[in-house]
Amino acid sequence: MEARERLVQAGVELLEAHGLAGMTQRQIAVRAGVSHGAPRHHFPTYAHLLAAIAREGVEELDDRITTSLAADDPREALTSACHAVIEFAVARPAMFELIARHDLLEGAGGRLREVTGRWLGLLSERMVEVRPQADHRHGLALWAGIQGLGVMLGRRSGEAITDEGVDATAVVDVLLDGVLGKD
Repeated sequence: MEARERLVQAGVELLEAHGLAGMTQRQIAVRAGVSHGAPRHHFPTYAHLLAAIAREGVEELDDRITTSLAADDPREALTSACHAVIEFAVARPAMFELIARHDLLEGAGGRLREVTGRWLGLLSERMVEVRPQADHRHGLALWAGIQGLGVMLGRRSGEAITDEGVDATAVVDVLLDGVLGKD
């Protein structure tokens, strides 16, 4: 494996183990078994390295979303996509948060926005099949709810507000009912 790939893989491993705040460029270099200067040789800035790390999660999440949205029934497709996002967020909370950190990744390369920006359009297109008057605002409302729920479940912050736990399926149903209307 080339040094660049080792740096990205080491970054993914540290991100998953310690979160974004718990890793540094130097730690990534050490874990990758390269010199402390190697990250700067392969990535102009730390943000570029973070974008390369995020790319791995973006590709996985993109596959989950696009596969889910391909279902024949549009409401079923939307439900499946919402659950795919939540499952990813719970399984890989630090990666999910990094993907959403446009403030860190903006302009850092990796062409991430081409992928993540497409998700809103895909959601909105399927929503129009259920509710013809829906537009990008409905897709944005759904994404905001799902992203928030994903972060809540990934961080386990729902435990701070309820002893009953968070029923993700019920919350997804409420979100979809809210943006699409009830069947």
